[in-house]
Parts: sequence; C-alpha cells; structure tokens
Amino acid sequence: MAAQAADALKNLKVKDPEAVMASAAAAKSNGNGNTVEAEDSDDEEDEKATGEGGNDGAAKKKRKRKRKPKKAGGAVPTKQSSPPRVLMSSLFPSGEYPAGEEVEYRDENLYRTTNEEKRHLDRMNNDFLQEYRQGAEIHRQVRQYAAQNIKPGQSLTEIAEGIEDSVRALSGHPGLEEGDNIKGGIAFPTGVNLDHIAAHYSPNAGNKTLLSKDNVMKVDFGVHINGRIVDSAFTMSFDPMYDNLLEAVKQATNTGIREAGIDVRLGDIGAAIQETMESYECEINGETFPVKCIRNLNGHDIRQWQIHGGKSVPIVKSNDQTKMEEGEVFAIETFGSTGNGYVRDDYETSHYAKRQDAPNVPLRIASASKLLNVINKNFGTLPFCRRYLDRLGQEKYLLGLNNLVSSGIVEAYPPLVDKKGSYTAQFEHTIVLRPTVKEVISRGDDY
Repeated sequence: MAAQAADALKNLKVKDPEAVMASAAAAKSNGNGNTVEAEDSDDEEDEKATGEGGNDGAAKKKRKRKRKPKKAGGAVPTKQSSPPRVLMSSLFPSGEYPAGEEVEYRDENLYRTTNEEKRHLDRMNNDFLQEYRQGAEIHRQVRQYAAQNIKPGQSLTEIAEGIEDSVRALSGHPGLEEGDNIKGGIAFPTGVNLDHIAAHYSPNAGNKTLLSKDNVMKVDFGVHINGRIVDSAFTMSFDPMYDNLLEAVKQATNTGIREAGIDVRLGDIGAAIQETMESYECEINGETFPVKCIRNLNGHDIRQWQIHGGKSVPIVKSNDQTKMEEGEVFAIETFGSTGNGYVRDDYETSHYAKRQDAPNVPLRIASASKLLNVINKNFGTLPFCRRYLDRLGQEKYLLGLNNLVSSGIVEAYPPLVDKKGSYTAQFEHTIVLRPTVKEVISRGDDY
C-alpha cells in the first residue's frame, strides 16, 4: 500500500509553494510581498572620447532611449510572502490554477479518458474546476507554511488565527464586510484537535491552551471559492514515537482515494480503508497499540455551499451499496486511534452551522432574530464558530445562539473525542469525479 501511494505521488504535477514562490530573476521586492521590474534609466550618456581613435576628446552627443511604458497597477507579483499574504489571483493572473493529481479510471470506466463525449463534458466544467483549483492552491500554500512554522509553545488560538488570516488574504476576502464570507475564503472553522480529540475543536475566546511537543495535533481547515469547498486535513507531531500512527492513517486515506471512482460502492471503499489502517500498530511509551479506525467517523460528499452533502464514505467495512457518481465531489478522510475507535461529544462547543432544512419558526428572543440575520448574510449554510462572530463585532450573542440551536435552525457540533489518554490522527483530501479522470484536487507534495 505504501509503495502504491508513493507511486501516485511521483506523478504529482502540483507545484509546492517554494516552486510557486520563485521570483523572476530581474525583479526586486517593493517590500510588500510584491515584485517590481527594475526601470531603465530615462537616458544614457556615452563615455567621452579619450583621444584614442576620437576627435580630440570631443564628447559624443547624448542618445536618449525610449522609456518603457509602465504596466497599469504595477508589476504582477511572482512570489508568495512569508507568512502568506499575496492574493492568489495575483500569482495566477491568467485565472488558470494548477490541477491536482489526475488519476485515470480503471476497468469499465477506463474508456472515459479518451471518449470524446466525456472530454466535451470535462471542458464544459472549466469554471467549476478553476474555482476548486484556486481554493486547493490556497490550501496548499497556507498549510505548507503552517506545517513548517507551527511549534510547541504556541497557543491554539494563535495557530488557528494564523491559518485563517492567511486564507483570508490569499482569497481576497477578509470577511468583515457584509456578505464577504459568502464570496470566498474560509469554508469552516479551523480544527486544531489535540490527542484524543479527533474533530470539531477550535478555540473560543479566552482559550489559553498551548501546543506541547508531546501532542498529536490534527489540523483541519477548508477553503471555498463561490461555495466550492476544498476540505483537507493533516496530522502533525514532534515525537517519532507517533510516526506509525500517522503513517497508518495517511496510507488508509490514500487507499480510500485509490478505491474511489464512478460506480464504486461506498461500503467497498470502507472495507479497503479498514484493511490498510488496521495492518498497523504503534508503540507508545513502551506499550504497543493496534491502530483502529474510528468507526463512527466518515468521509462525505461535498456540494456547493454544503460541506456534508448527504452521502457518507465509511472507513470500516459496511453493507452500504450506495454508489459514487460522475461529477460528484468527495472528502476522503480517515481517522485512526489508539483508543476505543469510537468518539463521543465532549467539551465546549465552537462549531455551528445553519441547517439546510432550517424550519421557518417564530423567534421570541430579539437577539436570536438579530443573530440569524448576521448568520444568513455572512455564512449562509457554511459552518462558523464563535470567534468569527466576535470578529464581526457581535456581543452577548450566546443566549440568541442557543435559542437558534434549540429551535432547530442552527446545528451545534461539539468536539468529538475518544477515551482520554489515547491518540488520534487524521488525513483528508478532496477529490472530484470528473467525466474523464479522478482529480485529487487538494493533493500536494506534503501529503
């Protein structure tokens, strides 16, 4: 399995941020993360003759070189800043973004790669794909910077907000104007899930938790452009003791990606994932643990403006006969654990989202009605967290938020945890089942 994953990565054509950041040789920085061309001098004076072959040292006439016209708006940036702050569309002015890993279909779907009808359908999806690819390139650049710069001793708030500030800058949607979050930017709250916490943990205001060198942290964040959501996650640790746990989950995710395809049954994907994941074990502090799939966590399909579309991709053997279909988008994510392999709700809630099927019910609490208006205008059905409401200047909103939850309009998503003392890991990619090929849209050189 590991060899197959390595082969897949060899075919990867997506540049990493270092390659994207390569600046033009003749450019110089203007100090704002952009680059500008060195301007030619307005005029050039020839040397005066010295008498050797000249006319008694007489000076030659000045010759003026025509000034090059300046480009409107300055030169196009060719380099990403550190931390990432250069608008992604400035780095790709053509509007064409790097494709993810493209994998040909197998068996009865192999014909799709060269079939002219399918190729025509694929070309018609260009705008749809460019929105996904733009979000994926933002995700790659932000996560690779984050993975290189996150260090023990940082607070979880600093880590989450650093990622979110970069996503906002690269997408060009700061999210402080009404409706700006809807156009693009952060697709859901950044998860910074430590150890036995598997998902849905993002610090609320006042959280003082610091990252330790002994922690295993799942970093889960999403980027969207016009509601096209790229959902991808990775796990980081600072002690090689956890390497087998991380490798088990990474390879299980790669197995799920390999098995996914048009007309594939979801239950069959789960069986393959489980076989890969549970072939690993992990020794922690002298005790050996089997790596278990967290059986009540799943991958899922993604629809425009909707992070969980309705189909689930199990990560254990299942009788689910539902098939993947052409044109669908899936988040293939797997979770492994040294604990029970089962999660439950615990800790203070940070994640919320307006329900797709939210009922139209009267709200008797004024703050709830006001808050719902803010949610509709700034997030729609995309998930949000309390920090985002704080950032928008909302105050004393908890009563209203709880009323929206109890009314069935907003769904609360508490952190999901395995037993205390255990360790969990997660890897995730977004795939698009194009008419001609399967594109692992979020694949990068890192994972």
